[in-house]
Amino acid sequence: MKFSIQRDRLIQSVQDVMKAISSRTTIPILTGIKIVATNEGVAFTGSDSDVSIESFIPKEEDGNELVEIFAPGAIVLQAKFFSEIVKKLPMDFVEIEVINHLQTVIRSGKSEFNLNGLDPEEYPHLPQISEENVFKIPTDIVKNLIRQTVFAVSTSETRPILTGVNWKVESDRLTCIATDSHRLAMRSAAIDFVNEAKYNIVIPGKSLNELNKILDDTNEPVEIVITENQILFRAKQLLFFSRLLEGNYPDTSRLIPTESKTDIVINTKEFLQAIDRASLLAREGRNPNVVKFSTLTSGIIEISSNTPEVGKVVEQVQSQSIEGEDLKISFSAKYMMDALKALEGLEIRISFTGAMRPFIIRPINDESILQLILPVRTY
Repeated sequence: MKFSIQRDRLIQSVQDVMKAISSRTTIPILTGIKIVATNEGVAFTGSDSDVSIESFIPKEEDGNELVEIFAPGAIVLQAKFFSEIVKKLPMDFVEIEVINHLQTVIRSGKSEFNLNGLDPEEYPHLPQISEENVFKIPTDIVKNLIRQTVFAVSTSETRPILTGVNWKVESDRLTCIATDSHRLAMRSAAIDFVNEAKYNIVIPGKSLNELNKILDDTNEPVEIVITENQILFRAKQLLFFSRLLEGNYPDTSRLIPTESKTDIVINTKEFLQAIDRASLLAREGRNPNVVKFSTLTSGIIEISSNTPEVGKVVEQVQSQSIEGEDLKISFSAKYMMDALKALEGLEIRISFTGAMRPFIIRPINDESILQLILPVRTY
């Protein structure tokens, strides 16, 4: 194998596939990056057996030559060393050549590295996914769907299914739900889907976080293919495979209240900043990070927190409107701030059904997104 490649593109591809490589893997060859040179270009693959990423660099793009192939072939190189070397090479082009079996030479300008490679035949093959049920979503919407839900997955392994995001596909609509049983985030979007298949799958939150880092901010569509235990995201010159979590996701529709007793409309940014300030003194005690929220007369809301040993904070915020019963409620400042950061729009509506019932936060004119938080008992 021998080829010459543009260094910037090489660095980008290596960084992308490194996101799938874990130093803690029990399979030694998975600490490497697989490099395959063909007459079309060069493919780089990284995997930790849960997530696999392949990044392809074509021979040319938009009339620019990116790769020159002298001899096709394949090799696996230690990811840790290869990625560090590539970043520090001096010139714009890099030549990679495999000599006497697995010995690999990396040259750039006057710099030359020799790395011991591993046998590419031993590298696990990427899952083969049949293509009949493909649906497409613009990249920027995929990124929003992930960003607005994945933060609410559980970090505890006691219920592994809750460490993932539930994706449901039904009649050209995708709904994404995440919950850690104290809060819930839901977002739905229209999708370009031809056939009538229905899906109900759970994608590990960790996989979605990595995918979000790799996808570019474009409105080019991402193609998505689902099988019974894998999902494939295919963007421009990028394949991202993730295993799916096994088991049934709990039915969360029962959690979401349908009527409310108190409705508040408020400016998102002002509310977020007030909660942020109140959380500064909500540190200790049995329930750290809890703030109290109560409605006063003429549309004013009071937000407060109190730590006896430290001090207390009280702040009043003017809402746009308050309808319904008076209310006193306590909740986690962190959960509220996470929810508010995920919502888009200048104003939000918060719908309460009492001091000990879950409450819902939504942007004013958008039914496709919802955040739900369970209150904390303090009163």
